[in-house]
Amino acid sequence: METPGNESFRDSIGTLTEEGNRKWVFPKKPSGKFYDYRKWVSYILLAFFLSAPFIKINGNQFLMFNILERRFNIFGFPFWPQDFHLFVISMLIGVIFIALFTVAFGRIFCGWICPQTIFMEMVFRRIEYAIEGDRGAQMRLDRQAWNAEKIRKKGFKWFLFLTISFIIANVFLAFLIGSDKLLVYIAEGPVAHASTLVPLLIFTGVFYFVFAWFREQVCIIACPYGRLQGVLLDNKSIVVAYDHKRGEGENGRKKFRKNEDREALGFGDCIDCFQCVNVCPTGIDIRNGTQLECINCTACIDECDHIMESINLPKGLIRYASEENIEKKKKFEFTPRLKGYSAVLVILTGLLLGMLLLRNDLQARVLRLPGQLYEQKDNNIISNVFTYKLINKTTKEIPEVNFKLRGYNGVVKLVSAKDGFSVPEQGLAEGTMFIEIDQSELNSDKNKVMIEVYSGDELIETTSVNFLGPRSYN
Repeated sequence: METPGNESFRDSIGTLTEEGNRKWVFPKKPSGKFYDYRKWVSYILLAFFLSAPFIKINGNQFLMFNILERRFNIFGFPFWPQDFHLFVISMLIGVIFIALFTVAFGRIFCGWICPQTIFMEMVFRRIEYAIEGDRGAQMRLDRQAWNAEKIRKKGFKWFLFLTISFIIANVFLAFLIGSDKLLVYIAEGPVAHASTLVPLLIFTGVFYFVFAWFREQVCIIACPYGRLQGVLLDNKSIVVAYDHKRGEGENGRKKFRKNEDREALGFGDCIDCFQCVNVCPTGIDIRNGTQLECINCTACIDECDHIMESINLPKGLIRYASEENIEKKKKFEFTPRLKGYSAVLVILTGLLLGMLLLRNDLQARVLRLPGQLYEQKDNNIISNVFTYKLINKTTKEIPEVNFKLRGYNGVVKLVSAKDGFSVPEQGLAEGTMFIEIDQSELNSDKNKVMIEVYSGDELIETTSVNFLGPRSYN
């Protein structure tokens, strides 16, 4: 037990022994109101994770992050390398959103939404509880010799862990290469796609390592988000907190004794039962205050409420509260800091929505052929040569594509192509074109010319080029 004002617990983490060795965490199986809420949130998010790569909107995969081909789908919107600025804004919105909720509600993302927590606490640990039993049974099984019972239980658990890790790796791969391609690879067999099988097995090994052995160390050591708490949290942030005013009283904690008047003796409501420590998945003592390792999972809240009910004391000794709420009984306020984050979030979201609404299904890029100036033809016709690249961002072919000039009496002539060519779905069409304009319509040696791109009679995109001509000496 740490004495008030003693900060020595911050010099090490709860999952290390004094010798610096790993101290395995055997958390007690949680139960209670918040745990039930978390289960429902986890079920919804797990269903979303498993189904998202297979959901399609207008033919586009709902979520896809194909890094190799530089193609990304976010909520059914396709993003190409040319849309990188939109992708960056989307990521910034996500970061600001998490920062906003961290300032307001602490590490709530880690305890309720983070995939690491959901898979660890709601999938792998629940399998562990079902096979090996609760905290005490797991500790006894870990200490006993490798007999038939231990081999059977550990072996079956590890087999299930490996199977689930393989399933997660397949879904993860669907996010990276696309669900359609993954299903084709599965149908054709692993031998035909050995180059894909190798990373799949690597992903499986990584997930198995994380959930079977590394576990809570991901949150404590590897994840940078916990360290952001020191920057983002303040005494107004609502976190999972121990009410030390009520719990310690004047004379500190004391074990429970029936029919004892704790208030008259000056002891707080905390009976030093250590159940909040035993149920913690990262092995900390929440009574020491906000700590790097705390993921705000609320397991200690449920466990402490059970204990308070059993000894007829009010619940809420551990609860969602801010430091100001515990010290001064102040309610949550929408601080200027929160208003600032909210304003940035609204501005970025509005900017992204505006850009998405103005974004065309086809992107046209026309560039001057390197090293070429202009050519003067008969009848005072000036000709420039350009290359064009059309990118179709939809899952449908764009037919009958042709070019027209806006504001100039001239013609567009395609090389090795005819008017009315098609751009394949999620593909591109490229080639060379000549633009010919009468010299009398040119105002200078460099003229900005607008090019309209049509699909049939429908205008689908516009772009501009600099058209070179003879220098005027008027």
